[in-house]
Amino acid sequence: MAEQNLAACPEPKFAAYVGIDWADQKHDWAWQPTDGGPKRMGQLAHTPDAIHTWVGQVSAAFGDQPVAVALEQSRGPLLYQLMKYPNLVLYPVHPSTLASYRQSWRPSGAKNDPSDTGLLLDLLQRHRDKLRSLQPDTVATRTLQFLVEERRQWVDDRTCFGHRLTACLKLYYPQVLDWFDDVTAPITLDWLERWPTLEQLQRARPATIEQFLKEHGRRDADKVHQQLQQIQPARPAVTDAAVIDSCRLNLQTLVGQLKPLREAIAGYDRQIESVVQAHPDFVIIDSFPGAGLAMAPRLIAALGTQRDRFDSASSLQCFSGIAPVTSQSGRQCWIHWRWACPKFVRQTFHEWAQHSMKKCEWARSFYQRQRDAGKSHHAAVRALAFKWLRILFRCWKDRVPYDEAKYLRSVRDRLVPKNILKTI
Repeated sequence: MAEQNLAACPEPKFAAYVGIDWADQKHDWAWQPTDGGPKRMGQLAHTPDAIHTWVGQVSAAFGDQPVAVALEQSRGPLLYQLMKYPNLVLYPVHPSTLASYRQSWRPSGAKNDPSDTGLLLDLLQRHRDKLRSLQPDTVATRTLQFLVEERRQWVDDRTCFGHRLTACLKLYYPQVLDWFDDVTAPITLDWLERWPTLEQLQRARPATIEQFLKEHGRRDADKVHQQLQQIQPARPAVTDAAVIDSCRLNLQTLVGQLKPLREAIAGYDRQIESVVQAHPDFVIIDSFPGAGLAMAPRLIAALGTQRDRFDSASSLQCFSGIAPVTSQSGRQCWIHWRWACPKFVRQTFHEWAQHSMKKCEWARSFYQRQRDAGKSHHAAVRALAFKWLRILFRCWKDRVPYDEAKYLRSVRDRLVPKNILKTI
């Protein structure tokens, strides 16, 4: 997702420039007064007390006047701790920017923390017009940004544990994969927790198993009967006690991880729904096909609420990584997808475009035309996302919900005179 909300804004008159090279345990810093005073350097321990003391020294040295601070971090503990001090104006520097700047002056590859601090300070003094100060978005929007990204990480963990559980079952208890469609579903996890081996399952009474299935929502008597008929004649995949004992412990461990993971993700869903329903942009974003409660929070988090953050749909397309990149040298020209971009934002727009095809006929037709033209699935979805972003940007900028009938009328009015209505 977007690492932070950056917006161009008139900068104050700074009393000093500061560069900080962060590390896990300590931070090297250097400051230079704007009036030409002596440059100072030092180290700062990574503790809240040490940071507060250091900021106090900066404020005392420059009379609480604004101070520009460059740091190689767009999110993280140091940045968040410095955000609470109003006299510090933070300028996040992308690691690749610092690395390229270092390479320009140190082709040998020499690197250390104090020298990087000096480079950050030099970047801030000489090229501040190329940097953007950190402008935090609203609390609701930043809360959504954290929640949706953290939720996705937990979902990825659930997927990872689900794959491991599937591999474990294939090794010694494959029948479960035929009886249940989703190994991470509550019914499957409860089943495995109660009967972790085929031998234990076959010792259970049919009435007990039938009652279990009914309590977990399997009301179809024919399907329940069919599953019961498959249990007793089921043949064990392996009989080696070493395999069974180790796999059973592995299975119980994985089930013990997956059950609280499901509860945690459900908790995230409830919190996200509560925040997004009260968000001022929810009505706008929810009007788009394929958004809903699943994608709308991620779209709001990707866009933010600062309307001056993007000056055009093209800047949004480039920032998100949906717009391709053209590399040209001499007679060679190569068009490829954007490598340096917030991956979660690109993933959000890509997935939303794919969902939109289920709800929007013109989006479905546009995708199919891309496929018919020889594009791969993902290239076609990116092309659709590129088109959607122009529409999304205009609605977001004007603060109006999406109206598909109005959009189709505008396209028809523009294209009918050219007799290319079929290319909507």
